[in-house]
Amino acid sequence: MRVGKTGAMPRSIWSGTISFGLVSIPVRMVGAVSEHALHFNLLHRKDSSPIGYEKICKEEGKPVPDDEIVKAYEVSKGEFVEVEDKDFEAARAAEGFHAFDIAQFVEVDEIDPIYFERSYYLFPQDGGEKVYTLLVRAMEDAGLAAVGTFVMREREHLGCLRIRDGVIVLERMYFADEIRPTGELKPSRARVTKQELEMASTLIDRFKGSFDPSKYSDTYTEKLLDVIKRKQKGETVTVEAEAAPEEETPDLMAALRASIEAHGATTRATPRSPRRGSSRRGGTRARSGR
Repeated sequence: MRVGKTGAMPRSIWSGTISFGLVSIPVRMVGAVSEHALHFNLLHRKDSSPIGYEKICKEEGKPVPDDEIVKAYEVSKGEFVEVEDKDFEAARAAEGFHAFDIAQFVEVDEIDPIYFERSYYLFPQDGGEKVYTLLVRAMEDAGLAAVGTFVMREREHLGCLRIRDGVIVLERMYFADEIRPTGELKPSRARVTKQELEMASTLIDRFKGSFDPSKYSDTYTEKLLDVIKRKQKGETVTVEAEAAPEEETPDLMAALRASIEAHGATTRATPRSPRRGSSRRGGTRARSGR
């Protein structure tokens, strides 16, 4: 498996098995996403020397060496229980640390995208290519995704397995009780006229099209890198003043009408009917990942 522009194999961050009945598929995990995040260093403005941090005991006010630092869980206010490596290992063994246990197969559309946390690729370990391919083909033919649990980085996760370009994608998910309810966030039902709703629907229709991720790019990072290069050359960077926000609430009908007129000549692609197994995040045959 070759991933990335350089063709280099990304570092494996987890290894284990996919358990499906009595069938076990040995796999390794690599990240499916390479983010555009810029990393900055903190420097002392006076001499450009890097800033460092020390682990200080709050009681003594002195630095503490690593061999004197332990992990602990606060069971009640001010009461801690120390947790050692063997304790984590005991929990991992009890929960099947090195296994993704498939509990059921479901339609991907049944899973609300809010549950998806992060994407990973799973690829077969040596000797597991045939059974891996078998699962990929079977899931593609069924148009389903697999749901199960696994342990990673000292906690258990809910997960979803789907197929993307012949590779198993593991979607690390949140548990149901980790999703905050909408509760009072939902606004009260304001009165909307039939004409307003029709105009809003018309405006949505003007923007309708097929999703193409290549149309979008991280323009902020590009502009920030340009600012950094200009400063490196000794140029002065100025900040353009933002337009003042409108104080008066604009007329809704006028705003809708103006928006429709502005996008009246927009050419849009005819949306295709979704195939079985597709979803907003990409189904078992999805072409795009996170």
